[in-house]
Amino acid sequence: MTRQVVLDTETTGLSAKLGDRIIEIGCIEILDRRISERVFHTYLNPEREVELGATRVHGLTREDLLAKPKFPAVAKDFLDFVAGAELIIHNADFDVEFLDLELGRARLGPLKEHVGAIVDTLFMSRELNPGRKASLDALCERYGVNNTHRTLHGALLDARLLAECYLAMTRGQESLMMELETPAAAAAAFAALQIDVSSLIVLPPLPEEIVLHEQYLDGLDKEAKSGSLWRKLAA
Repeated sequence: MTRQVVLDTETTGLSAKLGDRIIEIGCIEILDRRISERVFHTYLNPEREVELGATRVHGLTREDLLAKPKFPAVAKDFLDFVAGAELIIHNADFDVEFLDLELGRARLGPLKEHVGAIVDTLFMSRELNPGRKASLDALCERYGVNNTHRTLHGALLDARLLAECYLAMTRGQESLMMELETPAAAAAAFAALQIDVSSLIVLPPLPEEIVLHEQYLDGLDKEAKSGSLWRKLAA
């Protein structure tokens, strides 16, 4: 059974290095490409002020959070929920940096030691749609996900929207992977296709496009336990 967890956070500001902290964590579980009913959600006392600019984004102030638990109090439940899963995060570097600092303060080790892999949907979106907007709102519009109720950012709400966008973004790819379980089966299936290519116009990729493609495949190799299917077929 394939288990994925879509994760989002809200914070006191934009700079973890300058002391900003997490104030909300939202996680949505996906099992075999179906959004399940299991979620993890918590607000946190950041033990510091919330920047005005951040409050305008998510609507939360320090006063709203004073009675909420501090991160160490929820750390075990959080790690139990994400343990071994493939994490789906939009702009993963941002959330992972904040989570790693919180986990470090609790002496629990970085996030990557607790999960199977981390997938960045911001990177995926830019790879799939070069030059187009890649915000969560843009993805919702592109893939027909209703976000009209998103007047403010919220970790659980945004994780749910991202889960729906991710499933739409990867629908064709995941169907192929489920049907073709081994590289040999995939190669045989592609070889059996009868396609007339005599009239096709082939445009060679630009050098910068090749570089971006190789970078994307490098990322797939890191996430896949046995390497990416693309490189195995092309070998």
